[in-house]
Amino acid sequence: MLDYVPNPRPDALYTIRFSAPEFTSLCPVTGAPDFAHLVIDYAPGDTIVESKSLKLFLGSFRNHNGFHEDVTVGIGQRLFAEMRPRWFRIGGYWYPRGGIPIDVFWQSGVAPEGLWVPDQGVANYRGRG
Repeated sequence: MLDYVPNPRPDALYTIRFSAPEFTSLCPVTGAPDFAHLVIDYAPGDTIVESKSLKLFLGSFRNHNGFHEDVTVGIGQRLFAEMRPRWFRIGGYWYPRGGIPIDVFWQSGVAPEGLWVPDQGVANYRGRG
């Protein structure tokens, strides 16, 4: 369950970023762990998500079986529906198993005009470390 607090600057258009460089879930085929660096950006509405509750929510996927695409998009859609931000995006930068890194991206739509949306800053696979 995610916890929320009132947005301290509800009239300002700004971006909040969370990075989870050690995200883990399980491969639904083999049961082996899959690792990703998740980057979540959002422009808050009336509330902001409390960071510890988000950390615990993401940690709950440690024993979740799911394909990279389903996990990344599912997290994004659930957070967007619950958080009700002005705008939301998630990047799932999955480390390779079997030699192929998979990067999955989802966003709620076009960013509002005037919102600063920085690059997610995660290097292509060989640059990750």
